[in-house]
Amino acid sequence: MDGSSFPASIACRAAPRHLIHSQAQIGQNTSLCGTIRTISRKDIISEPTIIARPEHGISRANISENALKVLYRLKNEGYQAHLVGGGVRDLLLGREPKDFDVATDAHPDDVRRVFRNCRLIGRRFRLAHVRFGNEIIEVATFRGRPREDEDEHGHEASDDGMLLRDNVYGNIEEDAWRRDFTVNALYYNIDDFSVIDYTGGMADLDAGVLRLIGEPDQRYREDPVRMLRAVRFAAKLGFTIDSACEAPLVSMGHLLESVPAARMFDEVVKLLLNDTAVKSFELLRHYGLFAYLFPATELSLEHEEQGFPITLVTRAMQNTEDRLRDGKPVTPAFLFAVLLWEPVRQLAARREAEGMSPVEAIHEAGWEVLSRQQQRVTIPKRFSLPMREIWEFQPRLTQNRSRR
Repeated sequence: MDGSSFPASIACRAAPRHLIHSQAQIGQNTSLCGTIRTISRKDIISEPTIIARPEHGISRANISENALKVLYRLKNEGYQAHLVGGGVRDLLLGREPKDFDVATDAHPDDVRRVFRNCRLIGRRFRLAHVRFGNEIIEVATFRGRPREDEDEHGHEASDDGMLLRDNVYGNIEEDAWRRDFTVNALYYNIDDFSVIDYTGGMADLDAGVLRLIGEPDQRYREDPVRMLRAVRFAAKLGFTIDSACEAPLVSMGHLLESVPAARMFDEVVKLLLNDTAVKSFELLRHYGLFAYLFPATELSLEHEEQGFPITLVTRAMQNTEDRLRDGKPVTPAFLFAVLLWEPVRQLAARREAEGMSPVEAIHEAGWEVLSRQQQRVTIPKRFSLPMREIWEFQPRLTQNRSRR
């Protein structure tokens, strides 16, 4: 494919000078003011945009020492080694990455051979975790397109299109087009310290646009959790969700019901236990996705009285944000207890009306609400038990028999 077919969607407003220069090297017909649209597989180019070391802001001084060890050792063993995903994105934005992920052409077994401190995990996506004390560097093999001779063993999808297993390996170009958002498909090459861009992620990063790679309907069906990731990244980065990616969020939210409840717990924690919890919560409700995570809570929020219970929920999330900014510990137990308190309180009131004591009513209501909630978002016992203790303590807070 020649330069004239370079996707116009990667060239958007306020493209950085170094990106203009790099794109000009690919083809003279590249447009820097093309219509913003969703990037599809047919837009694949044969040559990526290469941003040389002097033209980007990533410094090895800001990369985890352990991540560098993994990158260099893979390189010395003859494999390709790239930092990829949120770590590269955050470094380019001048943020401190939460973690560092590595992409390589080495297969998982090869990675385990190179690193003694390595453990292979996952069935749906086979990954290698290289542990250095409390830090884990995740190493993924380049993903490829399903091939006829590999479908049976490496690739499996459900009837509605959700990927159940995806261990088909490929090259870096295929891997880039298999990722979710353009801003997460940038590769930092340890070989020459350049940034490699196949999908226009640098332009979207500069424009503050969150854009899916591929057709949104198909990508959301492959993995409905991408809808939650879109909300999380939009809240975290302050980016605008591309209109083509935004529209299905309202109509396809029901797909979240097919996601395993245990996986949903991890996603909810990522969404709501951070310093943008309030914004994430507002976006989830705006797109109608919160109802698929906490249906009983959403039902109670629809019947507000003088701002309650929405005020309680947002104050709890704001408290979480404040504690994280102050370096204080937080626990999912508190936030989940607040989120489910109003359904518990309402059910307990009905049980009291049926003749139960306040303590019995709260105990019974807590058990019922948790049982229903577990069908959508699994809450581990280490959190559900403290939640019930918090609920059952509430009636005691309203009893004031002392003059003090």
